[in-house]
Amino acid sequence: MQNRVKGRPPFKPRIPQNEHKLNSEITAPEVRLIGEDVEPGIYKLADALRIALEKEVDLVEISPNAVPPVCRLIDYRKFLYEKKKKDKEQKAKAKQSEVKEIRFTPNTDDHDFDFKAKHAENFLQEGNKVKCYVQFKGRAIMFQERGELLLLKFAERMSEYGTLESMPKMEGRRMLAIFTPKKKK
Repeated sequence: MQNRVKGRPPFKPRIPQNEHKLNSEITAPEVRLIGEDVEPGIYKLADALRIALEKEVDLVEISPNAVPPVCRLIDYRKFLYEKKKKDKEQKAKAKQSEVKEIRFTPNTDDHDFDFKAKHAENFLQEGNKVKCYVQFKGRAIMFQERGELLLLKFAERMSEYGTLESMPKMEGRRMLAIFTPKKKK
């Protein structure tokens, strides 16, 4: 007796599909052939397959929507390996930018302000966004203009390293301002 969950179809392992058609999978009667040591041109499918067999490489359909489809003579496993390697390199080079937060209060002292501004400068130089906000607690909510002045002063200080996305705005008990790094020349 088979162990199966009632109502569920039997398990079938997935067979990986190639993203390109190879050799005998190609159905077009004629193909545009490209590759090393071959005269580029339009060939009958049988001739293209014969050439691929002689050179001991694969016939790979690169552009199936072209008329006739474009096929290339390459070692498919080597092609996939190099493609995977190139994708991995691109992924490693692509830097994910983060959003760093800096918090103030309406009564932030000058020394604290300078200290936090230096951190924000470093974050912007590294290519990260900076979200700075003034947190209002209790009755400090009455001093919203003080918080706005603080954020505008901060924006003036950051003008060399980043740009202010929008004017400071209130969200609940916080006044927010977001800075994006300036592009390096």
